[in-house]
Amino acid sequence: MTTEPRPLVVGLVAGEASGDRLGAGLMRELRAGRAQMRFVGIGGPQMCAEGLEAWYPQESLAINGFAEPLRRLPGLWRLLADLETALVRDRVDVFVGIDFNVFNLMLERRLRARGIPTVHYVSPSVYAWRRGRIQRVAGAADLLLTLFPFEPPLYAGTGVRAVCVGHPLADAIDPQRDARAERQAARRALGIDEQETVIGLLPGSRMSEARLMADLMLDAAQLIGAHRRGVRFVIPCLNPALRDWVRSACQRHPEVPVTLVDGQSREVLTACDAAIVKSGTATLEAMLLGCPMVVTYRLGTVTHAIVRRLLRTPFVALPNILAGYALVPELLQTAATPTALAVALLQQLDRARLDSDYLGTFARLHADLRRHADTTAAAAVFELLEDRGRLVPAGQNHS
Repeated sequence: MTTEPRPLVVGLVAGEASGDRLGAGLMRELRAGRAQMRFVGIGGPQMCAEGLEAWYPQESLAINGFAEPLRRLPGLWRLLADLETALVRDRVDVFVGIDFNVFNLMLERRLRARGIPTVHYVSPSVYAWRRGRIQRVAGAADLLLTLFPFEPPLYAGTGVRAVCVGHPLADAIDPQRDARAERQAARRALGIDEQETVIGLLPGSRMSEARLMADLMLDAAQLIGAHRRGVRFVIPCLNPALRDWVRSACQRHPEVPVTLVDGQSREVLTACDAAIVKSGTATLEAMLLGCPMVVTYRLGTVTHAIVRRLLRTPFVALPNILAGYALVPELLQTAATPTALAVALLQQLDRARLDSDYLGTFARLHADLRRHADTTAAAAVFELLEDRGRLVPAGQNHS
């Protein structure tokens, strides 16, 4: 007599919105490969929509800055211990920690010592920061899922299996789309004249970033407008508080024609001829959308001093790290002046028109990142489970 197999139990912890998106895609593909699945742990609304039994709200992991983690340490330590107990109690077959590196790597190390296979999804930026973190990852995870193809070789010889699954943004943006038609549609949706030259200003999604970057970008915009007629500037604002602050910055620059847009950066970058972008994921999104860019950032004096001592890479912009050379201009800290940004942006507009290989390199990097991340990640997790004897054929059961 056969019995129904025990559902495969997958533990997951995603501490941020980006991890919630990755976790939801992974869960969807895992369920597509095996009907009897149970997902438990911590995630956001997208993971919950895919069937996660959320033991704690994702907000319980929300921390910002340098000081808050110290204040939250006792509570986070209790949460770590409670999760370990619950995951062992529920006999999870595999645990997947999604980004949120410090917390998840500690939890993975504990679970691995209890005999549970562990997966870490998204490599820490070991190429840019402390290389000693490579050993921390190897000591915690049986399988590492990376977003970028240059990352797995960094883990060679450490004992952890590292698999590049590609970047979900590269999957979400179709390289064969009609970019011109999309640009026209985005401009109509934003109420922008299709004949204008449109420049995006992306100072960041956090208030602290906007306070450091918005006036600088608007000063550069004023110079750009003085050199080129018919230019419209567009700034995406992630939330109402950010929009209110950016609007006040725009009022200090009445000569600059600016459109403020509620929401994410995708539609803005789609509508743009070029953009000035704060260093971060938005630089990758701009590259994938084929938008010429100038990358910049400014940090507070103390933070910049710390970062400068720790940084181990010649580049901060993801397009440059992926290309291995200065594909797009980086103007950072004291080099980030309004004049330098304006000159560089105007040069990028001309370069996109005259240098066919410029945007061609964007397209080649896009193709290398487009690896069906959700499906590839799920296949790697199933392979780990099979190697560890955790996949039970139908009609059998295990204790």
